[in-house]
Amino acid sequence: MKKTLKEFLEKNNACKGGYLFAKDLTLEEFLATCPRGDWILWLFVKSNPDSLKELTLAKGHCANTVRHLMEDERSLRAVDVAIAFGEGKATKKELDSASAASAAASDAAFAASDTADAAAYAADAANAASAASAAASDAASAADAASGDSTSPTYEQNQMETADICRKYLPLQIWNIK
Repeated sequence: MKKTLKEFLEKNNACKGGYLFAKDLTLEEFLATCPRGDWILWLFVKSNPDSLKELTLAKGHCANTVRHLMEDERSLRAVDVAIAFGEGKATKKELDSASAASAAASDAAFAASDTADAAAYAADAANAASAASAAASDAASAADAASGDSTSPTYEQNQMETADICRKYLPLQIWNIK
């Protein structure tokens, strides 16, 4: 019988929804079926704390799903630098600098509007500052609610999109859960 994630999730205090979804699954089953990028990112951080490049690459692409909501150039640059860092094309110093600038943009955006807040937060998250896909999902949800635009991705659609991104950039072979 294959080992499930239950013990690992309990030991690391997984959120209730993530725990209920994954507790009876193997890592392979979880990665194949998880509908939320933020859950995949959380589990990867807990199991691969030293895999900054891979994590940042996935977070950058997750944040990029709400790029259209980002109005501040610093947020856009932060996403680009996060992806470049994950691809080995930017240094940690450049990543840190972009993250700091994005944090300043995020502070400014929080004063501007809820949608801009979420978008700036998503950009900041791309720089390993927080869970990017959760922020991206929140941004998509906020944008959808604010605009009433039926062509905007829904919260659930964005969660699935970010999960697919995580599956692409965080393949089973690089995980450290035994």
